Amino acid sequence: MLKGKRYFSVLALTGSIFIGLFSFAPQSQNEYPDGKVLPLRKVQNKAFQRGEKLKYRVHYGVIDAGNATLEVTSDTVKIAKRNTLHVVARGFTNSAWDLVYPVRDRYESYVDQESILPLFHVRRVNEGGYKIEHDVAFNHYSHEAISNKQRFKTDTNVQDMISAFYYARVLDFANAKVGDLFVVNTFFDFQNYPMKIKFMGTEVIHSGFGKIKCYKFHPVVQKGRVFKTEEDMTVWLSADESKVPVRVQTNILVGAVKMDLIEYSGLTSVLNKAK
Repeated sequence: MLKGKRYFSVLALTGSIFIGLFSFAPQSQNEYPDGKVLPLRKVQNKAFQRGEKLKYRVHYGVIDAGNATLEVTSDTVKIAKRNTLHVVARGFTNSAWDLVYPVRDRYESYVDQESILPLFHVRRVNEGGYKIEHDVAFNHYSHEAISNKQRFKTDTNVQDMISAFYYARVLDFANAKVGDLFVVNTFFDFQNYPMKIKFMGTEVIHSGFGKIKCYKFHPVVQKGRVFKTEEDMTVWLSADESKVPVRVQTNILVGAVKMDLIEYSGLTSVLNKAK
């Protein structure tokens, strides 16, 4: 069995891959010098909406270790004169594991409603007393991320880890072939990272809601200290318009960590249940 910190570091990694306005003035961050609003890309989104709530059980082997939630709140916040979707991801250990190594993680992203690009990101990590507090504003005009008065160059159409997950849900996989790679530019821990997602076809999985037909993916991870291979993480999204993450499994050097959908509400479509 994994011990305290090592286990929950993997737990947090699984949640963050799977799975706000502060010290500077974000209301002007995405404007031209003359005050005009930037023309960002336009993305058709039928996958998620305000009010969507997803809850997951996180377990290591047969051990129930905690829960994770993903929510698109009902907030109607404007940043840089643009409408946003406020997304909140939380991960927390249950009462039994709290005695060993308590985890209380929260990630937030204010995502531009039209482009599904992040405008402001909040990261609050508290794992056994180890804390991280990051607030990041994104300027997609100057290709910069701003945090604590520091500026970092970013790639075009860069995502934070939360908005990247939601952006992946609006992609069209209808004509995807096994082995196809989807690349999403991300900015995490103040570094640019081209996140690669390998499409592995469709698969029917057994869930608490019955059999669900899913798209199957391998996010390409770095092998070494935690993972044996680059494909040790698998994500299953429901093969329907909502593309709901039904299961995430991370195989590690000792065992596996798994997240299963246990509750959902506010979806844009019905889950694609197989007969």
